[in-house]
This record gives sequence, structure tokens and C-alpha cells, in this order.
Amino acid sequence: MKIDDFKNKKILILGFGREGADNFIYFRKRYPKKILGIGDRLEYQKLNIKYQKLIKQDKNIKLHLGKNYQKALKDYDVIIKSPGIPRGTIEPYITKNQKITSQTEIFLEKCSEEIIGVTGTKGKSTASSLIYDVLRSGHKKVYLIGNIEKPVFSFLEKAKRGDIFVYELSSHQLQSVKKSPHIAVFLNIYPEHLDYYRNFSEYLKAKQNITRYQGTQDYFIYNSSEKFVTETSEKTKAKKISFALEGADCSIKDGWIIYKKKKIMNVKSSPLPGSFNLLNIMPAIIIGTLFGISSSVINRAVVKFKPLKYRLEKIGIFKGVSFYNDALATIPEATIAAIDALGENVQTIILGGFDRNIDFKKLARRILNSRIRNMILFPATGEKIQNEVSGLAKKESFEEIPRSFDVDNMEDAVKISYKYTERGKICLLSCASSSFSIFKDYRDKGDLFRKYVFKLGKNR
Repeated sequence: MKIDDFKNKKILILGFGREGADNFIYFRKRYPKKILGIGDRLEYQKLNIKYQKLIKQDKNIKLHLGKNYQKALKDYDVIIKSPGIPRGTIEPYITKNQKITSQTEIFLEKCSEEIIGVTGTKGKSTASSLIYDVLRSGHKKVYLIGNIEKPVFSFLEKAKRGDIFVYELSSHQLQSVKKSPHIAVFLNIYPEHLDYYRNFSEYLKAKQNITRYQGTQDYFIYNSSEKFVTETSEKTKAKKISFALEGADCSIKDGWIIYKKKKIMNVKSSPLPGSFNLLNIMPAIIIGTLFGISSSVINRAVVKFKPLKYRLEKIGIFKGVSFYNDALATIPEATIAAIDALGENVQTIILGGFDRNIDFKKLARRILNSRIRNMILFPATGEKIQNEVSGLAKKESFEEIPRSFDVDNMEDAVKISYKYTERGKICLLSCASSSFSIFKDYRDKGDLFRKYVFKLGKNR
């Protein structure tokens, strides 16, 4: 749906968090006197204070807040939905003549030729940031937008022809789009958000929209070592460029990342731990080359890259123990990758969180095959992980099984980490579960971990 199509429509902004507020600000500037509807499951008093102020300052708003907010949906021509609202929760309240759209869809309609879209279950933020740094180092006019940074409407008015947008795209943002970016990057896909989607197939279908509407002049950059990503590549009309640790257009040979037969970066100079991060680096190398940036500039930009917060971030060494903050590891595959990256010095791991019916069998095996000796477990999945570990250990007669400690707050988790982790070893926060059982989100969890590592480290 194009911007000009909204002029004579009744508009409802559905969801009034960060993106919803950005939607409101944009449409208010465009239509100063139009009545705009705002719908949200939260009551007014529970909205963010700054969003309450936005509402107070505007006389042309119609509010639909609280538990019955969906009942107002039928009264609007266009509903601009925030990505966190499952479409299934509103479908019973909408009619076939209504248009459901999103900030992402509107932005893609206007700027798709200048967009590099990045998706995947894990690694999106790191890969997007690397691409941004490489392009900026090559003196391109580039913006980092979407899931990682600012909502995109704040850029829509100032966008100029030739500007480049590196757009981190979640499955929620991609779910209903009918336009794909000019350059699409697909990193990986694992079972995730299954409390939001009906099944893995629906989740995969949402992710595949990143390339579904590409044409022959577009590019699809994909991880060919991932089964479902490779299957997606077989359906696209775009020009395909593969990456993998071996056997792809961009891969590793003799300790170097090679692309177009050129040695771009020695893997030993990677600023990020783990082979999974080499896969996050490769799209930046490919895209930098597509934009004519020299190998030396690409290499320099990547080597200078600093790890992002909450993503296998080393907090420091306290009382001889190295603490790593991997708060964004919300699925078992991410935690397994963290254990692989840090190696045999991981002695203590903090696990568990909100239960989304994810399978922990592979994680249990990886823990038993590691040097981990202490598992600190949050509810509710902590118990499930412990049961998988102890069950597998008994079934296959493992000689050693990690000690387990049940906790319900971060301070106790860090206290136990200090008590039982030996000097020279690692304590890793990498929960393999989402954060909502105890914490607001992964940032809250990671910030509390950092807080108590510093606080208790000083007090010992």
C-alpha cells in the first residue's frame, strides 16, 4: 500500500509501542487534521509515559485501549499493525474490505530498490551492523534501520535517491509484506516464536517473504549450509550468492574468507568468537564487493567491528573468572553455538526461562559432552533442561553430570557462579529460552547479569 493511498481512509494505528508511536508521528505530520485511531491491549495508564504525552498533546485522536480494543477494528479502512501483534488475534474482528498493512510494507513499497534486508533466527543484528560498517567505510550514504535501531518512518521523509538502508527484518515484520528488498540476506532458521506462529512452517513462510517478491535484477545472499534456507533459494527469481564455511561462493579456504577468488579476511583476525560469527561476517564481505568497495577497506571495517551487547559479549574477568553475557540466546541452537565458540573453559552456565515448548535434547547432549560442571537454572525451562540432561546421562552412562542449582532471580544466579566457578574458567549466561518468565526482556536479563557481576565481584 502506497503512502498516497491513505488520504481518504480511516486509519487505525494498532499497537502503541515504539513502532506504533513512530507510525502516529509520521501520519500526523502528513495529515495534521485527520482523526487517527489508536488501538492497544494496554490501558492508557500502562502505556509508556512518553507515548501518553503524545496522546495528550493531540486533539484528533480516537482511543481504543484495554481488553476490548479489537471491537473497534471494524470501523477503520486501514489498520497499520505493529509486528508484535499476532495476526490471528485480530482476524475475527476484521472484514474482507479492510487493508491490514505495516510500517515495513509501506517502507518497502517506497524504497525497496535501496534496501538491503537481513533476516534469520539468529545473527540478524550482528550481520546488519557489519554490512552497515562496511558500506560506511566505503563512503556510502547508509542507514541502519528496523528491528535493531530506529523504526523506519523517521527516515522516510529524508530518504534521498541513492541512499542505502540496511534493514534488519524479523519474521513479524516480514509476515504480511508483498514486496521484497533489492538485496536480501537469509542467515539461518530454527524453531522460534512458536508461541506466536501456529507451527514452524508458518514461521518459515514469513521469513521467506524476504525473497518471495524479488525479481531477476535483485540479489539473494544465503547460507547454503542451512537446509531450509537453501530450499528457499531454489524458489527465488533473484541472482543467488551463497556463503558457508566451505563449498559456497563465499567460504573459507586455508584460513581465509575467500570471495571472487580473493582473500578478504584471515579468520584469526575475526573480532567475533565462533564459526557462526564467520557466517555473520560473510554477507558484509559479499555486499561490500557488490558495491565496489576494495578488499582492504572491507577487511579493515570487519576487523575493527566491536561485538554488540548481549551477544556473546565479554563483560570482563572478575576474581579470575571470565563472564560472558549472551542474553539474546533464546533458543538451544544459539546456546550450543556459544558453548562451541568459547570452548572447554566454560565451567558454569546459566540457563532457563519462558517455556515455548522447544526441544532441549541437542542442548543436553552438548552440555554432557562439554566441560560444564555447574548449571544454574531459571524457571520454567530450567527444570526441563535438567530433566533432559539427567535422563540422557542415565541412558548413555555418562560418568559426570553437572551440578544443578535452581534460582528465581539474577542476584542468586551470579552469587552461585562466583562460588562454584574456578579461576581461569568461564561463566556463561546463555539461557536457550526467552526471558519473560522472570525478566522484562533479554535486555533486562543481560543488564541485571552485568550489574551483579560487577557488584558481587567488587564485594568478594
